[in-house]
Amino acid sequence: MRVLLVGGGGREHALALGLADDPGVEALVAAPGNPGIAAVAELRDVDAGDPAAVAALAVEVQADLVVIGPEAPLVAGAADAVRAKGIAAFGPSAEAARLEGSKTFAKDVMTAAGVPTARAYTCTDEAGTAKALDEFGPPYVVKNDGLAAGKGVVVTDDRAAALRHAADCGRVVVEEYLAGPEVSLFVVTDGEAALPLLPAQDFKRIGDGDTGPNTGGMGAYAPLPWAPPGLVDDVMRDVVHPTLAEMRRRGTPFAGLLYVGLAITAAGPRVIEFNARFGDPETQVVLALLETPLAGLLHAAATGTLADHPPLRWRTGAAVTVVVAAEGYPATPRTGDVITGADRPGVVHAGTARRAADGALLSAGGRVLCGTAAGPDLAAARDAAYEVVRGIGLAGSQHRTDIAAAAVDGRVSLPN
Repeated sequence: MRVLLVGGGGREHALALGLADDPGVEALVAAPGNPGIAAVAELRDVDAGDPAAVAALAVEVQADLVVIGPEAPLVAGAADAVRAKGIAAFGPSAEAARLEGSKTFAKDVMTAAGVPTARAYTCTDEAGTAKALDEFGPPYVVKNDGLAAGKGVVVTDDRAAALRHAADCGRVVVEEYLAGPEVSLFVVTDGEAALPLLPAQDFKRIGDGDTGPNTGGMGAYAPLPWAPPGLVDDVMRDVVHPTLAEMRRRGTPFAGLLYVGLAITAAGPRVIEFNARFGDPETQVVLALLETPLAGLLHAAATGTLADHPPLRWRTGAAVTVVVAAEGYPATPRTGDVITGADRPGVVHAGTARRAADGALLSAGGRVLCGTAAGPDLAAARDAAYEVVRGIGLAGSQHRTDIAAAAVDGRVSLPN
């Protein structure tokens, strides 16, 4: 199988490692990729936001499968353009990707499907936002209605800050706050059949103890030793299958990766958000534990044959990833700094580039690298991941020191 992987971040590097490890993949091309991906794939230039360009490249490289990593190309219709060329694409149509592209649309689907989620209002002016904030009370949850690279959500006790965020976004969804630990569940689906991957937990805040502003994610771990028994089965029954059925009913079936972001509340699991693609950095830990060949799984979803796919196989143990971010992230990340130690096993590239003059590896984004490791248990995986991070050199870099610590210590509690 010849595979074209679209994207160039940490999620795509993790996907590239999984695809390259699949004995069924005879050629892997990544566009635009990154210096880490270059070690396992041929890199090609492409404007990932241009569906026609993505489809043309798929034809040029004679791809049998196109895997589209980021959300923006999916919302723009890249998967549609590829399928129009007769090539299998892993990723939802533009219409189905609205589950991520519009928080309002996602809420409408959840309401129609009877999916448990937070009460919410879509607001377009200060008066409407203020009314919704006052109805729900603090902590205030305000979400940009459109794509925001994982950073469009503000959760705060400061009503003025919530109003400022709403004004900056223009159109927002104001929700009631859901109390409880959060879970990310990835589900591979062809629109009818659906296979859940291992649940993971990520860490959105920049600082230890979940302090500071939201980011795209500062680390993750899997599996979850504290997860309630039957959690995945319950979410598949109450969330995933009703959502897929509602999307089919609307004539826009969802095929690809359905990311279900959950809060485990006293009343049970409640959906925080849907995404239309693999999450970053959860992909790094989930795929580190997946033993089933990745390309075959994604190809089955892309060709409507997932019901015939054998059960997924998982490695024993646990995995942890820790994000190394640039100085100034998430507000104004500094780029262009030289990186050392990034060629060590376990380093996943997220925002890196090569300097043309001498080939030196430079920081080129807010989240620059991830230190990822697996181990026989969560404590061992955590220690190994931080050992990888300690070997990375990047001036002014920052990372959280408490990724997976509460889970290792047994301090994650479920609401009663």
